[in-house]
Amino acid sequence: MLIDHPALSDKDRTPPAAVAKAALKGLELREEHGRGGTEVGVRRAEQLGARETVSDRDIKSMYSYFARHAVDKYGRDWDNRARPSAGYIAWQLWGGDAGREWIDGLRARLREAQG
Repeated sequence: MLIDHPALSDKDRTPPAAVAKAALKGLELREEHGRGGTEVGVRRAEQLGARETVSDRDIKSMYSYFARHAVDKYGRDWDNRARPSAGYIAWQLWGGDAGREWIDGLRARLREAQG
């Protein structure tokens, strides 16, 4: 059984409104354009959009996602309002730039607390 580290409260683990908004935008864009993200990304967006708390495992997973996909920001049609890239849509599913900032902070706190 995975025990979440007590250094982070439920309030800390609750996605901020900006993260939830980005995730819901990602779901809307995926529906509208028929692309972007995986089923894992869709489940993450549903979690974030509902502002459900994240576990230590979720934090590590999200941190890894953002680290792997930051390069997508340099791809063609990133944030093209009329026809956003699949990478942009996926990024939104994971909480967008607000999600990355939030998760980077949580991961740093976890690492510090774990020594």
